[in-house]
Amino acid sequence: MSTKTVEHLDGIGALVERYQVFLLDQFGVLHDGTSPYPGAVEALSALKHAGKTVVLVSNSGRRARPNETRLLKLGFEPGSWDHFVSSGEIAWRSFQEMAVSGKLRPNTKCLLISREGDRSAIEDLPFALTGEGDDAELVLIAASEGDRYDIDHYRRLFAPAAMRQVPCFCTNPDKIMLTAVGPRFGAGRLADLYESLGGSVTRIGKPYAPIFDAALALAGNPDRSSVVCVGDSVEHDVAGGTGAGVATALVLSGILADAPDLGGLFDSLDAYPDYTTDRFKFAD
Repeated sequence: MSTKTVEHLDGIGALVERYQVFLLDQFGVLHDGTSPYPGAVEALSALKHAGKTVVLVSNSGRRARPNETRLLKLGFEPGSWDHFVSSGEIAWRSFQEMAVSGKLRPNTKCLLISREGDRSAIEDLPFALTGEGDDAELVLIAASEGDRYDIDHYRRLFAPAAMRQVPCFCTNPDKIMLTAVGPRFGAGRLADLYESLGGSVTRIGKPYAPIFDAALALAGNPDRSSVVCVGDSVEHDVAGGTGAGVATALVLSGILADAPDLGGLFDSLDAYPDYTTDRFKFAD
């Protein structure tokens, strides 16, 4: 068991005096997918007004622009963040490089798993969509519709592709997602399912280094002692931020709301935040 002391904060105001660069998660920190958390709009704007560099870093399988558009529709102030990095954007750029180099051939049959018919993950890429695992040449798990389908729906869809060892990419490693009907299994859980069926998966996003490297590059590659990563997941935000060499703050308004044993969770994942706060607000 770690003896590390985790400081509990009343909002993020105290972090403004300690850090210059803020890497912020969106789901579970800024909003729940349908509306902002109380105080979140004001807190995000306050960081910019304080002269901080704000990079939103999200395990969203969608590209950056659709995510930014959603934030504006939810009421967040234009210009209250400097950059947006999504795992979907990182993956899209990687696929684009593969296409240019010839590693990804034209009209590769792609089984795309997304939400609400979103196609931004593959727009302008040389994929031909297929709705079946039987003829897929690549599987791309960008999101989950666990609020619409049960896990067996995906099992039936994935099994033929996994059996044929079709490569799979998961651009949203989150295993739990927040929906209007409560928490449901996320795309990361679907990646686990694909592996259990015999396939192999490449995961893109937090806690893996490339998305943090991209975010820090956009922030000007600052001294990492000046950076704090704020999120609601120990597995993705805390572990990923720690691995990137930056401070971490865990917000308890998202998937960990009402979590009974935070200390046990930290121990089980061997990941310990520097700070916790009940929600993403500036201060009372």
